[in-house]
Amino acid sequence: MEAAAAKLIGAGLAMIGAIGAGAGIGIVTGGAVQAMARNPEMTGTIQTNMILGIAFAEAVAIYCLVVSLLILFVF
Repeated sequence: MEAAAAKLIGAGLAMIGAIGAGAGIGIVTGGAVQAMARNPEMTGTIQTNMILGIAFAEAVAIYCLVVSLLILFVF
């Protein structure tokens, strides 16, 4: 019984990193929108950098999910 509770708590703690990933995606997108509004001729370059930033931030959330699932189903 105690091991099951510890697994659930550990999986929940592993997902805390997803909060940072969500905040990072919001910051990247907000900064890109402001940059495109201030400098419209650089929209293509800004969008490319924005997509890369979102991908890197999303990778952190995926790592958190994988660790959480490993804790729940493997250990």
